[in-house]
Amino acid sequence: MKHPHPHPHPHQSAPLSPGTHALTVPHGTARVVQRYHVAGSGPVCVAHSGGPGIGWEYLRTPELEKRLTMVYVEPVGTGRSGRLPDAGDYTVATYANLLHHVVDHLGQPRVHLLGHSHGGFVAQRYALDHPDRLASLVLYDTSPVADGAFWSAAVAAMERFVARNVEAHPEVAGYTAALTTPLGPLDDDGATTVLRQIMPAYVFNYWGREGEFGPARRTLRMYAAPNRGEGAPFDVRAELSRVTVPTLVLAGEDDFICGPRWARLLVESMPAAALSVLKDTGHLGHVERPALFGAAVLGFLQEHGVPSS
Repeated sequence: MKHPHPHPHPHQSAPLSPGTHALTVPHGTARVVQRYHVAGSGPVCVAHSGGPGIGWEYLRTPELEKRLTMVYVEPVGTGRSGRLPDAGDYTVATYANLLHHVVDHLGQPRVHLLGHSHGGFVAQRYALDHPDRLASLVLYDTSPVADGAFWSAAVAAMERFVARNVEAHPEVAGYTAALTTPLGPLDDDGATTVLRQIMPAYVFNYWGREGEFGPARRTLRMYAAPNRGEGAPFDVRAELSRVTVPTLVLAGEDDFICGPRWARLLVESMPAAALSVLKDTGHLGHVERPALFGAAVLGFLQEHGVPSS
């Protein structure tokens, strides 16, 4: 994860110039600052990070920046993007609407869209609402549903992780309780503490690669307000047959929260979706297996007409 961040140039006029950009966009009767960051060169791929509320930086993908112009959205409620007046309005629909302002601003007829985890929820909603704006879709460690059964499965998987590791690493005994802690009532520092505490569960073999993953763990940042969003549980299963854009569904074989079970459900629901499962990988394949991750995404794009160089 040691790679330079784009240099901040928040007042640039060229929408795809490298660096940091800030838009002021309408949201209801108010306006909100929406930032995004550009790095790399090639066809345009917009990336939406997860959470909700995790700082965008963890999703930097140098492997993709070698071949693509990566546009990383800095979601509202995080970092230096704006805050919504009503914290209950941090919903998938809100993020998809703000994403559309970014896509419009970029001035491209169509873009590739990559959504990770909760960002994959946003990407699915965007693909349903604006299919004409997408050249392809990458749904990365995500699910078409996040209902009670989804969360029960995540808790059960975390309990199995704890049972496997608690003897050698007693600190994991509190991971299940941390996973089920409501983040909304916390402040940003409290939410960040929870995220960093349970980060080892999100990668394959954390302690075997702690020298590599430890520094990344210490840079993760979580913002509390986006976890106060209101609305029905996410579920677009009945709608996904309408998504006909070429789609790659990418999942870590050992992802405890959005693993192959949910990836297969996406593929079964989408007429133009292909599945790629990354072996010995958790929820952060671009960090854990960057070459494998990059090859999967770039190979998929090349199959669908994106130049290899």
